[in-house]
Amino acid sequence: MKIDKALILSCMAPLMILISTIGFIFRNNNKKIFYLPIGLMGISIILEKSVSRKFNRNKIFKKIKSFQKYK
Repeated sequence: MKIDKALILSCMAPLMILISTIGFIFRNNNKKIFYLPIGLMGISIILEKSVSRKFNRNKIFKKIKSFQKYK
């Protein structure tokens, strides 16, 4: 069985955000913020997927509209 790359990314993004929030909650005040990059990457993965999904839906909708004009 082949594992889809999008499935892995969709499972990892919320996990990355969860790890980041746990890191922020339990960090010491004198330490640097090490969990900020992993949280930002999780958020960017989710936003990228939603934006690409929106563009794909618009592209499909435009194709459907163009077929309806000819009929």
